[in-house]
Order: sequence, then structure tokens, then C-alpha cells
Amino acid sequence: MRMADGTRSTEPEAHGGATLERTPRDILIGSLLVLAGGAMWGVNGTVSKILMSDYAIAPEWIACVRQLAAGLIFLACAAIATPRKLSGAVRDVRSWPSFLANAVVCVLLVQVAYLTSIDLTNSGTATVLQSLNLLFVLLYTCVRGRRGPNAREGLGVAFALVGVVLIATGGNLGTLSLPPAGLAWGLVNALSTAALAITPLKLIAKWGAFVTNGVMFVVSGLFMLPFVRPWNQLPPLDARGWGLMAFTVLAGTFGAFWLFLVGSMKAGPMRATMLGTMEPVMATVSAVLWTSAVFTPVDLTGFALIIIMVFLVR
Repeated sequence: MRMADGTRSTEPEAHGGATLERTPRDILIGSLLVLAGGAMWGVNGTVSKILMSDYAIAPEWIACVRQLAAGLIFLACAAIATPRKLSGAVRDVRSWPSFLANAVVCVLLVQVAYLTSIDLTNSGTATVLQSLNLLFVLLYTCVRGRRGPNAREGLGVAFALVGVVLIATGGNLGTLSLPPAGLAWGLVNALSTAALAITPLKLIAKWGAFVTNGVMFVVSGLFMLPFVRPWNQLPPLDARGWGLMAFTVLAGTFGAFWLFLVGSMKAGPMRATMLGTMEPVMATVSAVLWTSAVFTPVDLTGFALIIIMVFLVR
């Protein structure tokens, strides 16, 4: 699960941090929670695609509304679970430049890039391309550690590159089967998701996950307000449309994050990362079932190679 529609995150402060010893029962329950969170997040991509295609909603409108609504829920939970950290973060002027930078780069850009990539392609392809964030994290790790990738990581990089080529070209190297803009936004999403996995960590360590995500989400949504003006572009949503919007905020964003957060605490971060591959799988399956998306054997091979990369690069 990705913090802010994207990161592998830390434990919820309400539970007092992670424990070094995990019982088989903890691992089982945690694994089930992670799988449920990943499934919700994958379905969320397809729900967003339906909102954009069936109701002609712009990606920016969904991003702005979803950020503000989910952010307020995060802050409400922070106010209940850790009120002192919330008030401390609001008063700490030194943290605000970091909050602002992360809100723009790690939330706004992640949301807009992911939704735009879904709009231009489909939820399955966009979610698989998002998994390439691990390559950017690996690059950061290698540069910071002044080392090259080991054999396992190098194999993962090779699989990922072949996977991207297969998805982009459909196996015909002379042409692109994806819209160039869709591929570009997918890669931007992967890059910004990688930043989300790295840059907010100090804020999370200091203020906790609920406070950090709540502030970043709300600040990001407020930043978009004067440009998007969602009140001037109210989409013609019927009961189904409002139900989908409720799902993308409550279940697809906040609920999926919460399930993954608690699950990763119980099952362990490494196991959670591996089980998190449920997200692109569910995005692909739901795209086929609900949006009539069609994937060729070459596409599915590319998807599989990128998912294998997730297990190799860690």
C-alpha cells in the first residue's frame, strides 16, 4: 500500500510501533489485511477510470476532491489517536516547508500523474507502471550507498525494462501500443511515488503517519483549489456516480491505506511489500471485468516481468 495513493509506509502510532516478534496469528491476520488493502487500492484505480470515462470527470477534479476529503479523515483520526502530535505539527513552523514540498511532489504529483495515466491508458497498465518506483528507489539507494546493484537487483532491473518495452510496444518494437503521453505520465507517477517512499520519512518519524498524511493531503488539495475550482465544474453524478466517489475516498484511499498500515505492522514490512503485488493484479482484473479493457498475452507477459521485479529488487 502506498502512503497518499502511493507509499509503503510505517506503523500506525496508535498501536505503539512495531514489535520485533510476530506470532503466526499476527502474520496471518496481517497478511490478510495487506491483501485486502492492496485489492482495494487496485480496484480504486478502475473505479477512477469509470468516473473519468462514464462521467467525463477530469483527473484533476478527482485528485483535488479526493485529497481534501481523505485528508480530513486522516486528520480526524489523528485528532482522536494522537492529538498532541497533531497540534505539535500545526505549531511547528520549521516542519511546514517540508510539509509543503512533500504535499506538492509526493501527493499532488502522485495523484495527478496516476489518474492521468489511468485516463490515457487503463487502471491495470497505470498501476503496473507505478510499480517501477522501486527502480528509482534502488537508484537512490545505490547513489547514496556509492555502490552498484547486486546480481539480484540487476536481474530485477532487466526484467522491468523488458516488461516496460513489451507493454509500450505490444511486442512490435517499431511502434507504440500505448499513447506516448500515457507512458510518460506512468513514468512520472513511478518517479513521484519513489519520492513519496523516501522524502516524508522524517516527518512520519516525528509526527506519525496519520498526521503527516493528513496534513500533506489537505495542503495538496488546497493548493489545487484555485486552479481546479471543483465547485465550478460539478460533474453530473447520479447515485452510482456518488457511490463510486464515496468508494474512492473512503475505501480506495483511506480504507486501503489503513488496512495496509495495520497489516504491515502485524506481518512485517518485507512480507507486506511482497503481498502488495495484489494491487496491480486487482487493477488488471477489475479493468477487464468492469471497463472492457483488453490485454494481449504480450501485455500480460510485461506485467508479469514487472511484478517479478518487485520480488527481486528489495
